[in-house]
Order: sequence, then structure tokens, then C-alpha cells
Amino acid sequence: MSLTRREFLQILAASTAAGFDLTASAETRSSDPYEIADFGNLTLMHFTDCHAQLLPVFFREPSYNIGIGDAKGKAPHLVGDAFLQHFNVSPGTLHAHAYTFLDFEKASRTFGKVGGFAHLKSLIDRIRAQRPNRNLLMDSGDTWQGSATALWTQGQDMVDACKLLGVDVMTGHWEFTYGIDRVHEIVNNQLKDSIEFVAQNVLLTEDAQFAEKPAYDVDSGQVFKPYTMRDVNGIKIGIIGQAFPYTTLANPRYMVEDWSFGIRDELAQKYIDEVRAKGAQVVVILSHNGMDVDLKMASRISGADVILGGHTHDGMPKPTIVSNAGGKTLVVNSGSNAKFLSVLDLQVKDGKVQDFRFNMLPVFANLLPADTQMAAYIEKVRAPFKDKLEEKLAKTETTLFRRGNFNGTFDQVIVDALMEVRGADIAFSPGFRWGTSLLPGDDITMERLMDQTGITYAKSTLNDMSGEFIKTILEDIADNLFNPDPYYQMGGDMVRIGGLRYTIDPTKKIGQRLSNLELNGRPLDANKTYRVAGWASVNPQPDELPEVWDVVAEYLRSRKTITEVNANVPVVKGMEGNPGLVTG
Repeated sequence: MSLTRREFLQILAASTAAGFDLTASAETRSSDPYEIADFGNLTLMHFTDCHAQLLPVFFREPSYNIGIGDAKGKAPHLVGDAFLQHFNVSPGTLHAHAYTFLDFEKASRTFGKVGGFAHLKSLIDRIRAQRPNRNLLMDSGDTWQGSATALWTQGQDMVDACKLLGVDVMTGHWEFTYGIDRVHEIVNNQLKDSIEFVAQNVLLTEDAQFAEKPAYDVDSGQVFKPYTMRDVNGIKIGIIGQAFPYTTLANPRYMVEDWSFGIRDELAQKYIDEVRAKGAQVVVILSHNGMDVDLKMASRISGADVILGGHTHDGMPKPTIVSNAGGKTLVVNSGSNAKFLSVLDLQVKDGKVQDFRFNMLPVFANLLPADTQMAAYIEKVRAPFKDKLEEKLAKTETTLFRRGNFNGTFDQVIVDALMEVRGADIAFSPGFRWGTSLLPGDDITMERLMDQTGITYAKSTLNDMSGEFIKTILEDIADNLFNPDPYYQMGGDMVRIGGLRYTIDPTKKIGQRLSNLELNGRPLDANKTYRVAGWASVNPQPDELPEVWDVVAEYLRSRKTITEVNANVPVVKGMEGNPGLVTG
């Protein structure tokens, strides 16, 4: 099902009248943003990090995405005007809104919501119709987690939605937080004969291998199928899975205690060579590394034509071309929340890729019709939870969002709630990159709260910590984000902090980045004990502790209205001229 030209022109006229130009740069200008020239003989479609958002949402891109060391000033570490200039995207356009936070509220009201699986399916089906019998759809993961319905169905709503979408191959990260048994049940039973789940870098631990715990190949220790071979339009393709390498550090170890994760460049190279030996003319790494790790990995391996990546939620209008010993590798990252569909057209001839064309297509619900079959499925799967999802907890008079290196306004609401309801001096909330946005005047429903908190280990904790210990924790987290070596960046943004103010210099070494830590206008005392509330501990917690969404819901119900929110963003030093942040 596709939008008629008349319907499209009506939307075009309404949007232009509101003061926005639907075109982007001269390079991408078209009367229809979804009409792309045909090219080549193989098409790879890719999306990632939808975080279980079946319906269209608002999603604000970051104003902080700081690049350190060699990454400074390079994609993906560009925000706002610097992003538009780098990628030659005109301000005030559909594409400018898709890729940046600029004029977020006004542009959101003009262009409407993004994503939604019914709209994404219409776009995918349109590409398939334009390029019949020569395409594959791939998903880099973080698909089964991020919404209330995903949590309450243990990802079942998303498993069935992805089957209906026609996903061919996927890898994972947050999928693993449903635990070993649930992941095996889905991968080995429900996805059988439909979607292949690949991950070369997840191995059984030595003890689990000795005990012959369930795995794709107990002898090699491979928990999942490491790669798949596909024959499309007479072209052999090898697709190697690269799951999130730091799962047991960023998420609870006890949930996947039999599994070992890592980047495993040498193993990836082994499988690249193996699929080439089997006749692969195109080699794809389907990755959930994060873009900085993808870029480094692309420089260290050879023989991969493209890395289709996710995890860091970076929507990049063009691939980054990385040189390595075997030639060049395209690195693609496709944003989040089903907001983008990457379309990579390849010309394959004489056994190898000769040329390519790339289009990143933003998925705007107002410009794409809802596929009727997917829409009916979504309505059905949400029906049992409708009343709970739609409970109105409060109303917001300001934009609420999460995405960025430091506190967003929705993060601030969460830490404020933790401090007030739990009676804490300081609150910590994890630097998750998932979580949808709300506009002024929107209701804060239970569904929107669950978009920020819907995980399988959401107990709200309350602990006594010394000032010295607090500083050590924050320094460790800052190093995970700002270590100049991407292989030591273990995922997520800086922990969101309530109560405690601080200064940070990302260019410093571990232990030296944070300074001027103050609580209520007084320096943090290294020897004093403070009451600290938090959630999402990677350690097992008692059942009697409250879930974080119950804590925040209590706070919102009592407030009824959220007015101006001042996010507790640190003073950032050493970043003068860095195009990865916009202050003020």
C-alpha cells in the first residue's frame, strides 16, 4: 500500500504552508522523499534499535554527542548545525528535523510523529516492489525491549511484528535481558524458518561448555549461529552477526551466566574468510557494536563489504568509508525507534561489489500510509493492556526527552521522583539511549513512562555511599563514555544525576575528569555518607523493592503537571569548538 500522489501533495502543501520545506539538499531533492532511483542488482535494507515502539512516536535527537580524540568532529559526533553542514542538509527541512534536535517542538508539530511498524512496513513493501527478488531486510537488534507491551509479553509482541515485517536476519543486545531460557525459546523455536538470529561473538563460558549447556554448536562454544549464507538474485551473501560485546558489563551478568561476550575481531576475520571460501560475493557484518566500535573494527578486519550497525542510535545520512588491509568497508548506522530505514543498493559483478548507492529514509507517519495488516496486528496485541497504557499520570508543559550524553528533561523527572519518593540526597538513573519524547501539552501516560523504564531489572534501590565512593563510580562511568579508545567504551551515556552538581572534562584521564562536585551548594565530602537512590542495578535485588515506574508514577500523580524542567547538565570543560555539543 503506497501514498497516492494526490495525498502526498496535500501533505506537502500543508507542511510548506507551516513554514517548512520538505526537500533536503540539492543532492537529495525530490517531490517524494521515498522515491529513490533504482541502482544495482542487490538491495540491503536495514533498521536498528526500534526499542519495541510499534506505534509512531516523537523522538528528539541529541544536543550532546561528544567525540573524543580521533573521533572529534567526525561522524557520528556532530549535532545541530554542524551535522547539517557536514552532510549538506538544508535547515528547516524534513531531513533536518529527522537528524537533529533543531526547532524540535515546532518541527514535530509540523511533520508529525516518526516510526511506527505499520508505516515502516508500507515503506519496506514499497522498496521491495521497486526491487523485486533482489533484497534482504536486516535488523541490528534492541528490538524486543523498550516498551510496556514488550516487557509484559516478554518480547512476544515484537517477535510476531518482526515476522510480519519480513525481517530476514537479526542480531541482539537488550534481547538477552529476558534471560537465557526465553532467548533460546524464541530463537530456536519461534524464529525457526523465518528470521535467522546470528551472533559470532557470543560463546559459552568454559564451565557451560563443559556442562554441555544449550548452544548452536557446543564443540565450538558458539551459542548462536555465527553467520548465514543467502543467495539473492544469483548473488551469494555472507552475513555475520556481531551482538553487543559488553552485554555482561552493561546488563546483569546473572541473566546470561552461561554466555561470554566480546568484540572478537580474530573470530570475525575467521568467519569472513570462511564465507568468502564458500563463494560469498558480498560480506556483511550485522552489528550491535555502536558506531565508534564499528569504525575501529572496520579498520582491523578485511574482506567485509559493509557493517550494518546499531546500539548508539546514530542516524547517519551517508556511510563512512573505512580503509583496511583488504580494501574498503562501508559503515552504516540507522538511528533508532523505527525512525529510519537504510537502503543500500549494490552493483555486484565479477564476484565482488563494484559500486553502491545509499539512501537513509526517515519514516514519517504523516507521509506513509499504515499497512492495514500490521495496523490490525498492533491493535490486537495492545488491546489487553489498553486501559493500563492510557492511564494519565500527569501533563507536561515542557518538552520531555532523554537522548544525549548528559541529563535530558525526562531523566530529570525520574531522578527528581527518586529523590522525593525514596527520601534520598542524590539519585542516579542509567544513561540509557532509548526512551521516547513528549511535547508541551502532552499527557504523561503510563505507556510513555514505561518507554523510559521498561526493563526486566527495574527495582528502585536505596543505599548509603561515601562521597569518595560516589566520585569513583562517576569516574568509572565517565570513562566508559569518554575513553578515547572505542574498544573501552562499554555502552550508554553518562549516568543521570539528581541533586549532585559537577564539572566534567572529557579530555582528561580516568579519575581526573570530574571536579567541583557539590550538593546543595556545598562540596561533596569524601568522608561523609550520603543516601543515594537508583534503579537498574546489575546485581540481583530483593523482590520487595518497588519498581522504578511505580516510584515515578507516584511522583507524577502527586504533581499532576510538570512545568519547567531544568536538566542537571554538568559544566563541560575542554570542549571549545567541539561540534558534538550545543550548549544553552
